[in-house]
Amino acid sequence: MAVTLYDASVGRFLQTLGAVEGYLEKGLDHCQDNNIALDEIVETRLYPDMLPFRFQVIQVASHSLSAIKGVQKGEYMPGPAATDLDYQALQDLVAEARSGLKQIEATTINNLSDSEIKTPWWTFTAEGFLMSFSLPSFYFHVTTAYDILRFKGVPVGKLDYLGEINFLDKASKKS
Repeated sequence: MAVTLYDASVGRFLQTLGAVEGYLEKGLDHCQDNNIALDEIVETRLYPDMLPFRFQVIQVASHSLSAIKGVQKGEYMPGPAATDLDYQALQDLVAEARSGLKQIEATTINNLSDSEIKTPWWTFTAEGFLMSFSLPSFYFHVTTAYDILRFKGVPVGKLDYLGEINFLDKASKKS
């Protein structure tokens, strides 16, 4: 079975956005249980010259749903560096990205594989954009957001990062 552009992009975005929803929920629970202000998490940086948690989550949405919409339009603009989104708004943003991606038909993306997409920096084919720019950027920001939560003591592990794994059969899945 060949892997399609939809499978390699939207399929991976959906899996990982589900994981992000899960670890954001664990982050919320951890903060509530330990009297940690959610604003503290939203403003946390791993290093002074890195952008905060808020930016990382915004970019997760930007490099998933916004990237797919960009492929459809032929133009991609990165997500804004909004400074007014709180933790709940970030959770909502991830949920909206996941919901929006579920509405995308596989044939729509697969038929756009060789189409042109312009960004503020470069011009790509849709496949080149998704595979060499958006997916790596997406995973960078997913990992950085995860690492910030881990740094703040949220009890997340590798399975929280991976999300729902596609097993050969349901019997392979351990409870």
